Amino acid sequence: MSRVCDLTGKRAMTGNNVSHAMNKTKRKFSVNLVKKRFYLPEEGRWITLRVAASTIKTINKNGIAAVLKKAEQEGFISLK
Repeated sequence: MSRVCDLTGKRAMTGNNVSHAMNKTKRKFSVNLVKKRFYLPEEGRWITLRVAASTIKTINKNGIAAVLKKAEQEGFISLK
């Protein structure tokens, strides 16, 4: 299973380690993924998603229904 957020599609980014002598070597910035259960009151059921920590903050702010609707519009998930 790849390390991708289910709702936003966030993936690992690449960059450089830079030493004191300015030598550069490639490195990877991983996404802070969390496996989390969310309750959908409209449907009366729980869903489990792997989401980034920043996405959990967005869900707390906007609500799970609004975030799921936006993710479906952007093509990251398909409801039903």
